[in-house]
Amino acid sequence: MSALFFVAAPLLLALFGISILSLVVFTPKHLFLTIKELILKDKRPPAAGLMLNLLIHFNRFFDYHTSVAKKHSTFRLIASSYSEIFTADPVNVEYILKTNFSNYGKGEYNWYLMRDLFGDGIFTVDGDKWRHQRKLASYEFSTKVLRDFSTAVFRANSAKLTSKISEAAAGKQTIELQEMLMKSTLDSIFKVGFGAELNALSDSNEFGNQFTKAFDDSNFIVFWRYVDPFWKIKRFLNIGLEASLKKNIKVIDDFVYGLIRYKREQLKNEKLDKRKEDILSRFLVESEKDPENMTDKYLRDITLNFIIAGKDTTANTLTWFFYMLCKNPVVQEKVALEVREATEAENSISADEFVELMTEEALNKMHYLHAAITETLRLYPAVPVDGKCPIEDDILPDGFVVKKDDGVNYMPYAMGRMTYIWGDDAEEFRPERWLLDGVFQPESPFKFTAFQAGPRICLGKEFAYRQMKMLAAVLVNFFKFRLVDESKEATYRTMFTLHMDQGLHLYAYTRL
Repeated sequence: MSALFFVAAPLLLALFGISILSLVVFTPKHLFLTIKELILKDKRPPAAGLMLNLLIHFNRFFDYHTSVAKKHSTFRLIASSYSEIFTADPVNVEYILKTNFSNYGKGEYNWYLMRDLFGDGIFTVDGDKWRHQRKLASYEFSTKVLRDFSTAVFRANSAKLTSKISEAAAGKQTIELQEMLMKSTLDSIFKVGFGAELNALSDSNEFGNQFTKAFDDSNFIVFWRYVDPFWKIKRFLNIGLEASLKKNIKVIDDFVYGLIRYKREQLKNEKLDKRKEDILSRFLVESEKDPENMTDKYLRDITLNFIIAGKDTTANTLTWFFYMLCKNPVVQEKVALEVREATEAENSISADEFVELMTEEALNKMHYLHAAITETLRLYPAVPVDGKCPIEDDILPDGFVVKKDDGVNYMPYAMGRMTYIWGDDAEEFRPERWLLDGVFQPESPFKFTAFQAGPRICLGKEFAYRQMKMLAAVLVNFFKFRLVDESKEATYRTMFTLHMDQGLHLYAYTRL
């Protein structure tokens, strides 16, 4: 123990010394530049405070954005040498995501912060790498083979989740639905994306639990870097959250690289069907044409970006959806009635039989369910804030000046709560706002930004809706849900995706 102290003490002293030196050297400069930014009147967005505010309000990060956006639809937070600009103005959003798309990429800054987890995946890169992945992914998502395969996977996993909840309902046990949904969607993305049976829903699957925890914790830690001025030092010294991140990424990499090597060997031995439905197999076939660029590392990065798109976004949205159904029992009953009418299911039908009724025709009839999920996404978007980096100085449509060293962010979470966008009832959960004579009516993607918009609009949007509607319809058909603590308001864990903090604890009651 004493030996450990003598090893750790110099590291702690070094970290402390570097921190003090940073304050001594940079504080005068920081104060000068900050004061300069605050007093200058050069058509810059109104200054709402310092970047330090994001650290102070980290646990309510997106609600802090919301509170400021209610006063200023576009504002900025000031750091020593740049500003971080935030906008909830749909006109600005359209300009950033579409009109002047070429000037607003993810940028070197975002890539550097996110690279340890997401590498050169589609969510972190620009230019040729982004176009290459976008082109391949666009082709994959448009194929009937993948659509049919994914639908079969969603049906099977919906039935499996129903069985799991039935056991808890029969035993009058509480369930943690967010965890179940995370495991179910992880099973789906592993099967559809990798052609692998993870079976994370099984209580005996220790790896599934380890992988989920490692991935979720890494998501949080990498996001924390945006407010931690000392993360690089911690990474260099391998201490604190950065040490945890390193361990978590090893858990993630061990599986993904092992899977890639296994499938590559299958392909080499001509045991892998080149018409295989899963995405990874198709990318492996593509990699044969360009092995120099499509390395295992590149495939690993692509894979992890698919995971966050296919697991986190869908499971998080469904978690908030069921939370809102519990808060609004009338909506829950309306969804159940529509599902029963759309499927024409008999009362005595089993889960395995019911999922076979989840056809495209039946799902397309579920306008109210579609509206309820969309209303959930309006208030609880899967990605609550998204940042860009301008290549050149610019002027936004509202007249505010953007400098090339700034960060520029649009805020889906805050936008969903703005009365100047959605009306006086903006903060109310009201699926009817999306319906006209009972038929779903979409809004502009620059107003409803849950799936991005412009050239980077989410390719898996319809894919995600199909999975969410199927899972939601099956569960609501068989169960009524009620919160364990109806007086408790749910909160989020601040990370890249809108993860419900402490999970969603429910009672499930058999409906049939």
